[in-house]
Amino acid sequence: MTLILRTAFQADIPAIFDVRTSVKENHISLERMAEMGITPQTIAAALSAQPCIWVAEQDGEVIGFAMADTDDACVFALFVRPEWEGHGIGRRLMDRAEAFLFARHDTIWLGTDATSSAARFYDRLGWVRKHQMESGDTRFEKQRAPS
Repeated sequence: MTLILRTAFQADIPAIFDVRTSVKENHISLERMAEMGITPQTIAAALSAQPCIWVAEQDGEVIGFAMADTDDACVFALFVRPEWEGHGIGRRLMDRAEAFLFARHDTIWLGTDATSSAARFYDRLGWVRKHQMESGDTRFEKQRAPS
């Protein structure tokens, strides 16, 4: 049983939404995502524009994903199925997203609830809490390491 990290394919989009709706913390429904403009069609368009989504696959099943917004220098999403948390999958997906964004930007960012386990995860990965955003989430930033 080998974990595979790879760029997402269009065929992975249903599994990506399945992972996103499987999480307990920061759960969001398909209906709410659609209201926010996050639909299979918008994700397909982003993926067609550039390889900005990565999936973690175990035995043919997508168990996590990360997505970056190049124009905004943002890690847009990072989610792992609850039963796979604590296995280093999120860290490996974040490594991919960070490398992708740092190839284009000196400073990258993401937003999440400051009291969430995700926030503590980002703290451990060296992200810095900057300020509270209008959404109520905390903005985290990370600088590219000097070469």
